[in-house]
Amino acid sequence: MRIVVTGGSGRLGVSVVTFLHAQGHDVVSFDRAPHPTLPPGTHRTVDLADPGQTWSAMSAARPEAVVHLAAIATPFSLPDHIIYETNSRIAYTVTEAAIAAGARKVLSASSPTVLGYGTPRGWVPQYLPLDEKHPTAPWNGYALSKQNIETIMQMFHHKNGDTVTLGAFRPCYVISPPEWAGAPTQQGHTLYERLQNPALSAVALFNYVDARDVGTFVEAWLQQASPALSGETFFVGASDALATRPLADLMPLYWPGTEATAAHLTGRESAFDCSKAERLLGWSAERSWRTELTGAPADLASHLAAQPTSHLEPSFAARVG
Repeated sequence: MRIVVTGGSGRLGVSVVTFLHAQGHDVVSFDRAPHPTLPPGTHRTVDLADPGQTWSAMSAARPEAVVHLAAIATPFSLPDHIIYETNSRIAYTVTEAAIAAGARKVLSASSPTVLGYGTPRGWVPQYLPLDEKHPTAPWNGYALSKQNIETIMQMFHHKNGDTVTLGAFRPCYVISPPEWAGAPTQQGHTLYERLQNPALSAVALFNYVDARDVGTFVEAWLQQASPALSGETFFVGASDALATRPLADLMPLYWPGTEATAAHLTGRESAFDCSKAERLLGWSAERSWRTELTGAPADLASHLAAQPTSHLEPSFAARVG
């Protein structure tokens, strides 16, 4: 399959492009600059914020499928209105240009942040684990842009009917392969630090996903999604939590009001339910921090489980307001 991946030089994009290329697909990455680890010949320099460049590049590529990952990826890295406008405009232009160029499958990346956690006004989930039916409540420009990407996907779904299959997915906190070996994560912490200090992972509800597992999800969607599944959104995450203690203990510490809803998360369970992807696409994450983390003590779980967490609460409270 000839596939265009937008944002192919990003943290997630590199893994997705590399995986799809290894599966034998003819993959083209659209990004402003190449990444040194991309497979040879896959990069095309495109400023996706420029509609003319986007249309021209898409017309030349004539993809069968498009995976849209390009976006301003960090909340509050720019003024809210710029993040919202840029991400929304790029998503609309990419989808429109892809369909016009002949693509019959378009998959766009959203985010779990559309749920609204972290709002300074306080947030309590209606239930746990969270699934795709949980109400959304974005409170910043980044989260709103991601919700808008899902709405844009739905609009083109309603417009095109069965002629194009469209979908969206919400990847959890993405961990790239170098980060398992000690490289800093997107927030500047190592994974060992995130496990040692639960407040660092509590901000994202202890969710995560290996970037390579996102690659297998994208492959599954491209192979399995049919017009009957057009318009669907999927959570994509690991089946366990990025934590050394059960979320029944940790969620109430950092998210007051979740005592009852988190009470049944007594094992390694995640706060996110990704069973829809398994049920409809046959996909589930293969990697866990327990199997992938290197450079940390072998007895990490037992070593950290006994440490008190109450002293971490002020740090977390300061981060989420």
